[in-house]
Amino acid sequence: MPIRAVFFDVGETLIDETRIWEGWADWLSVPHLTFMGALGGLIERGEHHQRVLELFRPGFDLEREEAARAAAGVPNVIDPSDLYPDVLPCLEALRNDGYLIGVAGNQPEQTETVIRTMGLPVDVIASSARWGIEKPSPAFFARIAKEVALPPNEIAYVGDRLDNDVLPAVAARMVAVFLRRGPWGYLHALRPEADQAHIRLDALAELPDALRQSQF
Repeated sequence: MPIRAVFFDVGETLIDETRIWEGWADWLSVPHLTFMGALGGLIERGEHHQRVLELFRPGFDLEREEAARAAAGVPNVIDPSDLYPDVLPCLEALRNDGYLIGVAGNQPEQTETVIRTMGLPVDVIASSARWGIEKPSPAFFARIAKEVALPPNEIAYVGDRLDNDVLPAVAARMVAVFLRRGPWGYLHALRPEADQAHIRLDALAELPDALRQSQF
């Protein structure tokens, strides 16, 4: 069946999270290199990325610290400047090709509002917080299909992680697109499971042609 919809993960797929992580390093008074090295180690071991915050501040309370950052005028929120430069051209090309386009990732609900302010050519914007479901749960991918009223095999899901994006998309019978970008992307690209992706990319600029040339 032809692909009729393309959905995107958020962090390190559409959004460069460098500034976000450096903001936490600064908040915890940790050198950027030390913080990023520890984060990479956790990713390689398959541990949850938020453990890096507990590593440097035992007993770390995310909700409390985010409130403190907001009160201090340095809130933990994405910004339009964090958008990767290849995102808009890719989305515009997909729109011209007639795809329904969505954004759905493991994000707080406020991320939906920020993405809407970016004026991207997308039809659906969703977050795990609003849905009450997180990747890699099969229910998350079932919800995507429900949102657009399409069978899973007519939907492509694009992400930078094998565990949260590619493998559960394959299990959901979607077309799984693996983007080798960001720390997860580069580390996960070395794993044999990366071969399960239907499409592999080094940049979103490659996606429109890859979809045109692929048969599923």
